[in-house]
Amino acid sequence: MIRCRGFAACRRRCVCAGLNRHQVRLVESVHCRICRFCTIDQTQITMKLIATLLIAASMSATAFSSFAEGVAAPAAKPDLAKGEASFGAVCAACHAPDGNSLIAVNPKLAQQHPEYLVKQLQEFKAGKRANPIMMGMSAALSDADMKNISYWVASKKATPGAAKDKELVLLGERIYRGGISDRQIPACAGCHSPNGAGIPAQYPRLSGQHADYAVAQLTAFRDGVRLNSAQMTQIAAKLNDREIRAVSDYIAGLH
Repeated sequence: MIRCRGFAACRRRCVCAGLNRHQVRLVESVHCRICRFCTIDQTQITMKLIATLLIAASMSATAFSSFAEGVAAPAAKPDLAKGEASFGAVCAACHAPDGNSLIAVNPKLAQQHPEYLVKQLQEFKAGKRANPIMMGMSAALSDADMKNISYWVASKKATPGAAKDKELVLLGERIYRGGISDRQIPACAGCHSPNGAGIPAQYPRLSGQHADYAVAQLTAFRDGVRLNSAQMTQIAAKLNDREIRAVSDYIAGLH
């Protein structure tokens, strides 16, 4: 808006449409033609109008660019057919064709949360989780391969397991469900749920997992070999060998 300097002197006679006190609208077809005291130059109006429009256009372009950058492309859906093929070629020898490993030191992957599996594969590949075999297997996998494999094996039903050590299973149950309060060891059920189902994308499913594998992982956390979960490192550091065996055996029969 530009002030009409002559408007105050001819307030009674000036009938310019749209004028608000001492202001004249910057509209192409509106000019204070009636007011003889108006000294606003039409070129000045035009130039200021163009400048205003250019500034507005620049701001709009910047805002749109920022908005476009902030909107992520929708994530591609996993291809389960490719996942099945990749799992059969890369994973089945150790984890069984349906993800229910028959080898006690190799984990069951069937029905595991796919987000958790993707994270583990990415961390094997990046070297954040140390395991020579898995680091080699994951090295050739793309993010899409990992997603396809994880979602496919997660769709398979896990087979139940069973506890084997009668002397330790009760201790394992107490630790899993109630923790050890005087040593500030939290209950496993708090994160992995009472039935071992876990929480998607946060805490893995433990129900029916091989006890030998669970012992190996808890020991690795405690001894600083596995370093991709600070929370588990802190908890495992407070467990002795007997307690690790007990809770692992209980987990194997949990369902």
